[in-house]
Amino acid sequence: SSRRAPPSDAPPARRHRTSNAHEMAMTLSTTSFGDVGALTSRRGGKTRRAAAAAVVVASKAKEVHLLDYGAGNVRSVRNAITKLGFTVIDIAKPEEIARADRLIFPGVGAYGSAMDVLKARGLVDPLRDYVASGKPFMGVCLGLQLLFDGSEESGGVEGLGVIPGTVGRFTGDDLIVPHIGWNTLDVRKDTGLLSDVPDGDRLYFVHSYRAVPEKANEDWVLATCDYGGEFIAAVQKGEVTACQFHPEKSGEKGIGIFKNFLEGNANAREAAGDGARSRSKSDRVATDRGLAKRVIACLDVRSNDNGDLVVTKGDSYDVRESSSDGGDVRNLGKPVELAGKYFEQGADEVAFLNITGYRDLPLTDAPMLEVLRRSSETVFVPLTVGGGIRDFTDSNGVSYTSLEVASAYFSSGADKISIGSDAVYVAEAYYASGGKKDGTTSVEQISERYGNQAVVISIDPRRQYVKDPKDTKNKTVKTSRPGPNGEEHVWFQCTVMGG
Repeated sequence: SSRRAPPSDAPPARRHRTSNAHEMAMTLSTTSFGDVGALTSRRGGKTRRAAAAAVVVASKAKEVHLLDYGAGNVRSVRNAITKLGFTVIDIAKPEEIARADRLIFPGVGAYGSAMDVLKARGLVDPLRDYVASGKPFMGVCLGLQLLFDGSEESGGVEGLGVIPGTVGRFTGDDLIVPHIGWNTLDVRKDTGLLSDVPDGDRLYFVHSYRAVPEKANEDWVLATCDYGGEFIAAVQKGEVTACQFHPEKSGEKGIGIFKNFLEGNANAREAAGDGARSRSKSDRVATDRGLAKRVIACLDVRSNDNGDLVVTKGDSYDVRESSSDGGDVRNLGKPVELAGKYFEQGADEVAFLNITGYRDLPLTDAPMLEVLRRSSETVFVPLTVGGGIRDFTDSNGVSYTSLEVASAYFSSGADKISIGSDAVYVAEAYYASGGKKDGTTSVEQISERYGNQAVVISIDPRRQYVKDPKDTKNKTVKTSRPGPNGEEHVWFQCTVMGG
């Protein structure tokens, strides 16, 4: 079953102490403009200035600065913030970091690429200074790793040096890397940030490198996770927080983590005896822990004869109704609506496959990009998209790289891209060269820019029957489903271009 239950009615929210400014903002939000005007006219200029100042305070209380350095999908982070009623202010210049009252730093991709961009834009020292100031800060995924001294990734790269330790690659016998999926936390201390995540609940991880707890950073460690050994899942010191998992992809629990940070409750400690959680080893062992199996809703999407995108299914690539039923593309529903439905029912991930994407340049496929944008507004689990991700030259002779195509998908809301046909060509070239990589393929370029966890290879196989295994150089298996001429052996051929 799915690692997460479908969203249920939320329990009554706990009350937290608020600052006078926040209380004033809440008061103003429940006061009509007419009432404010009446108060102003009765009480004169000082009250008028105080009311105006309170409006400014109320506005700033609902703002958060976002440091988007252009790597991967941060649209879902924006949507999570917007869902909670906050306004996103983008950091455009280094000096704007110091003016932020709250700062979220989401990171996706390779450590070296991220640090190169931060250095080129002059953001390293302002970001380091902001974190040192102790003002509210939240890093996500790579935004956590960059806080450490450095990383083994990209040949060894220096980080921001805020937290002691070096980020290293997952290692272990038979350990699958990247670490992708829904995993449990061991929370080491009670703070408000994770107060809505019960023991045994799972959050979404996707990464190949991790930081490990050690004596020098133990005062930072908020929670750990286990995958081939213990690693740091979240850190916190005062109002400075960061998490290795993706709250924006962890469903309602993840949205709750953002809520606690944005509303200033991240550092609020639970009162002993009032919902405080036990951290004993015996309690943790008794809970089902570790990676869960995932339920992934896969939607084949294409245009019907009216030009509308629909979800469809077919038999051997035939997605049309019979001629007696009109012969139109089989319509099983609208992509955005179905994605939202599956999310509400508990799906752990949603994948869109544009099954005619190989015909046209995806950069000009505005409806598919819009599907991603709209889905990411309401679907807070990972979104994968595939179809037509390859180097492309349009009818005007303008060439586009597969990296540019993938970037368009990522900026529209995708977390992972799925490569099908082009992956077959990449494999053929790899074997033809004697197993040598040249760094120019779609798989290599996108993995280098966004991290290999962002690239999915989609295999579309077709049976090829043979009477005798000696009739082919390919590996065969004996099948219980004989071929059309009674063949008992079969090998599987990778297909391209929709079969």
